[in-house]
Amino acid sequence: MIISTGTASGKSLAYLAPAIASCLDGGTILYLTPTKALAADQLRGLRELRITQVRAATFDGDTPFEERAWVRRHANYVLTNPDMLHRGILPRHSQWSSFFRRLRMIVVDECHGYRGVFGSHVAQILRRLRRVCSRYGSRPTFLLASATASEPGTFAMRLTGLEMDEVTVDESPKGSTTIALWEPPLTELRGEGGAPVRRTATAEAADLLADLVLADVRTLAFVRSRRGAETVALTARAKLADVAFSLSTSPRIPPHHLPATPTSTDTSTAADPHSRPSTASPSEFAHGPDTHPDPDLDTGPHPDTDTDTATTLGPRAAAHGPDRPSAVREFADSPDEPHDEDTPTPATSNPLTWAIPDPSDGSAPSDWADLPNKIAAYRAGYLAEDRRLLEKALRAGTLMGLASTNALELGVDVSGLDAVLIAGWPGTRASLWQQAGRAGRDGRDALAVLIARDDPLDTYLVHHPQALFGQPVETIVLDPDNPYVLGPHLCAAAAEIPLTEDDLPIFGTTTSNLLDDLVTQGMLRRRSAGWFWTKRERATDLADIRGGGGSPIQVVESSTGRLLGSVDEPSAHTTVHTGAVYLHQGETFLVELLDLEAGVALVTAANPDYSTFARDITDISILGTQRSHPLGPGTLHFGEVEVTRQVVSYLMRRLQSGEMLGDEPLDLPPRTLRTRAVWWTLPASAVAPLAEAGIDLGGAAHAAEHASIGLLPLFATCDRWDIGGVSTELHADTGLLTVFVYDGHEGGAGFAERGYARATDWLTATREAIASCECERGCPSCIQSPKCGNGNEPLDKRGAIRLLNTLLTPQ
Repeated sequence: MIISTGTASGKSLAYLAPAIASCLDGGTILYLTPTKALAADQLRGLRELRITQVRAATFDGDTPFEERAWVRRHANYVLTNPDMLHRGILPRHSQWSSFFRRLRMIVVDECHGYRGVFGSHVAQILRRLRRVCSRYGSRPTFLLASATASEPGTFAMRLTGLEMDEVTVDESPKGSTTIALWEPPLTELRGEGGAPVRRTATAEAADLLADLVLADVRTLAFVRSRRGAETVALTARAKLADVAFSLSTSPRIPPHHLPATPTSTDTSTAADPHSRPSTASPSEFAHGPDTHPDPDLDTGPHPDTDTDTATTLGPRAAAHGPDRPSAVREFADSPDEPHDEDTPTPATSNPLTWAIPDPSDGSAPSDWADLPNKIAAYRAGYLAEDRRLLEKALRAGTLMGLASTNALELGVDVSGLDAVLIAGWPGTRASLWQQAGRAGRDGRDALAVLIARDDPLDTYLVHHPQALFGQPVETIVLDPDNPYVLGPHLCAAAAEIPLTEDDLPIFGTTTSNLLDDLVTQGMLRRRSAGWFWTKRERATDLADIRGGGGSPIQVVESSTGRLLGSVDEPSAHTTVHTGAVYLHQGETFLVELLDLEAGVALVTAANPDYSTFARDITDISILGTQRSHPLGPGTLHFGEVEVTRQVVSYLMRRLQSGEMLGDEPLDLPPRTLRTRAVWWTLPASAVAPLAEAGIDLGGAAHAAEHASIGLLPLFATCDRWDIGGVSTELHADTGLLTVFVYDGHEGGAGFAERGYARATDWLTATREAIASCECERGCPSCIQSPKCGNGNEPLDKRGAIRLLNTLLTPQ
């Protein structure tokens, strides 16, 4: 069964009651969650019940080794995650034999986070789990819990391979939520190509976070990147430190007496002449994805509001109450992703001005000294003990503001929040409601503010709110039959228990042919009894379920040997390369050395006045075309491609002005990706009139590629940083003007395929986004890309509109 209802609707109670009953009856329960944070939160709740017969324990990477044996032998309610199930429990199932024999229920909580390649891996892990349970004679019930998802029963069946009943009726009480769309103002600065630059979403978020905390409004700010979360917290703390200093030198009331509501709102002059221009990272006409989901990311509920309140909040802000939205969380946390949003900058006037009345009794400076400490950052990559302390402080109210990646989007209990700030479109409507739903969870009214980035999709949504409100959430995309996913899990299953003919239906219809390939490759050996794993290596090492592609890189302070955290291997190329500026819990470091072979990045404390952004180059070749159909005078294709990306240098930009200080070369190995792509071509007869009209065909294709990458997340359950693109006036494999958009995951993740299926809608929205932008020649809100390896040159905005008009003209 899958229970798919909104925030605080009683899903936890729905599985806790039968789960605890099973424990009291001598059975065991396996609770599966995407993150360690949620498992720790659930364990705390179970222990507060004080039911001695329920021996609950977490079994994950944070569990001390001396406690693991006790958990295997004695725990009857085990809370874990897909990573530990994959690497630690299933390969050692014989040590868990007593637990598996009594297993009555498997709870898959926050299951809507299992999408894309990660979801495909989890689907195969659950099939391996079912097979191990059969070995010990148990047939546990699967109970899935999800924030409201589109077609939850169909999704749950693809995830587990089992027929599913679904519960979707949600009549739980909700407070009203005011949803505000906030577009930052244009600044006086000019970016690449002289394009106007908006103030960054993270800069706006830092101002709002500081103001809300100053007004005693408990606030959670979701930021798109690890570095962005750190800088939002750091900037907001600095603002509060300034306030604390000024108020401590004159008679003022203590912080807890500040008003909880603003007395005036004036944001029309919030333009910031000091904000920096957007930055580009690598690749001429080619824009690679930055997809490195974290092993400890979270997710959570959505605001199913009954009452909508309109307000105006900013230079161009509109508020819209959702039409009883449903939600599915966006799961992945991209540490280096939005390069143009990572460094908040000071504003000339605060977006909100809070009245601070004169006190009658005055206050000592000590009353204000702790004010900056009411804000902190939270993200995956922190050590476990640091994450747990932050979660506890937020629940207790010691922290009033937290800047977080989507690591706190899950259903971790942080009730009592009053407001949520979302710095940049989170990737899906489902994730938007999930994040917004973190405020007002105790039934009180709440505020959620979506702050648009200088990005085509964010700008499109601010100007087209009908694309957000009253729309169903997206269908969750996953492909368990992806051979790059299925193959490694067949090897892992064979290493656990030799595969037999009876096992093949569990893993899908393509299993038989894939097993033959694995035998040919020497990965498995066929015997009369079945298929056997024959290698000495661990079979589970073949499947990188989070899609990172390599062992994590440990970030170590060179002078002390202190372990600061970890970065997945692909992220390391762009975030902790030699010379990179690295932020950790408000501290700034410079990377002295990145040693990929040793798996370590050595850093030293520093305070540079610049930020760094990696640049890469990308090549793409077509391996095979699976489907094609005419599109206007051109042709739309979907198939398999090979993408080669290499980080070749990094830019240094001054923090305050955005001035480029240099472009330093790097010597890092290329990364090759075999994936799937959607691409369109136009024949010479169709583009010749455009060339005769003086349009730069390469620049037009380049601009259309940028904008189409930005708009695809509106039509596929993905993020801009899950996909990449390449455009060229004449591609070697097609001999035509060609624009590619590809999945940033080995074997594909279904995003490009969704783009192929909805190409007309997708490309029409792309054209409208470019045409409706108020800039003259192109800017980050329409055709410029923050990860362009060619410095956003050449780009032709007018040409892109003409090119898309030609492509979309019916023949």
